[in-house]
Amino acid sequence: MLKTQSKIRIHDADICADQFDKIPDSVLLIILNKIADIRTLGRCAAVSKRLNSLVPLVEDVYVKIDKVVSIDGDSDETLYSQKPPSLFTNFLKLFFTLLKPFHHLNNGNDGNKFFFPQVSRHTSHTPDQVLKNFHHIHNLRIELPSGDVGTEDGVVLKWKAEFGSTLQSCVVFGGTQIERKPGTDQRPFEDNGSIPESFYTNGGLKLRVVWTISSLIAASTRHYLLQPIIKDHPTLKTVVLTDADGQGTLSMGGQQLREFRENPLIASASSRRTQVPASNMRLRYAPFLELPEGMGMQGATLVAIKPSGEGSGKSKKEVDSFICGAFDGPFKAAVKALVKRRTYLLEMNGF
Repeated sequence: MLKTQSKIRIHDADICADQFDKIPDSVLLIILNKIADIRTLGRCAAVSKRLNSLVPLVEDVYVKIDKVVSIDGDSDETLYSQKPPSLFTNFLKLFFTLLKPFHHLNNGNDGNKFFFPQVSRHTSHTPDQVLKNFHHIHNLRIELPSGDVGTEDGVVLKWKAEFGSTLQSCVVFGGTQIERKPGTDQRPFEDNGSIPESFYTNGGLKLRVVWTISSLIAASTRHYLLQPIIKDHPTLKTVVLTDADGQGTLSMGGQQLREFRENPLIASASSRRTQVPASNMRLRYAPFLELPEGMGMQGATLVAIKPSGEGSGKSKKEVDSFICGAFDGPFKAAVKALVKRRTYLLEMNGF
């Protein structure tokens, strides 16, 4: 009878053993890297001493920023709900409102108030602060709560930029309206492949210039504010800074991150952003562009930007590949169609 009880006790003890301790650290790290989200990783670290020691070793991290606050703690939520009434009739107002997440904004009551991304609505931690406990990050993705550039209702605007210590490539894609594609006998625009004269006289070109400059300012501001993160994390191999609206994406690879660390960043003299170098721009335009699934876009525009002179670091083939792969879904097809159209060259001074 005693022997039977002893066997039962041994059996029960085996069932109650902590099976979690049998999982190798390497497997747990794979799971933690799949999680990536910094909030969830923080919760995991609070579960046990073992997880607390493994979380700082995670290589893939995703940071979602909830909102933007000023350095004195005031919420800046109203900034996200305001859009400029006109992109080309109120140019100055645009430049004071387009950089909603990061730009140094003048305030009527406090002319020296700065706005910074806040990871949580309940804390005042910035991304570089919450990342300090991670010592082996290879791939970092940060998502802002909204796009940086305010636009009119119905306007589509997207951009993607690559940076090293300065701008290497940027592509801006936009359209004034997306609508159901008309029948072949109801096509609203005549299109001979050239930009119509009305494009220059009705503000069309001016609007595209505003889109381009606004996108470049947004990209260079994001780039500037990555400085402390890149400095604190020498193991980084890729950095992607995007937004919940899918409007803009800044990306940096391993070689670009090395260049960023080795060469001094040139800041703009007038604001907290990286200086945009003198660049060449290739503009393509279509009054009406057919999109997949029976849709069409009015005023479809593609602007490819590349620094002028030596040291731009990108061949034509690399730039073309970057342009065609910049966007997904129907916009990828639209870009491929626009690339085949006539190209108009423009030059832009650094700013």
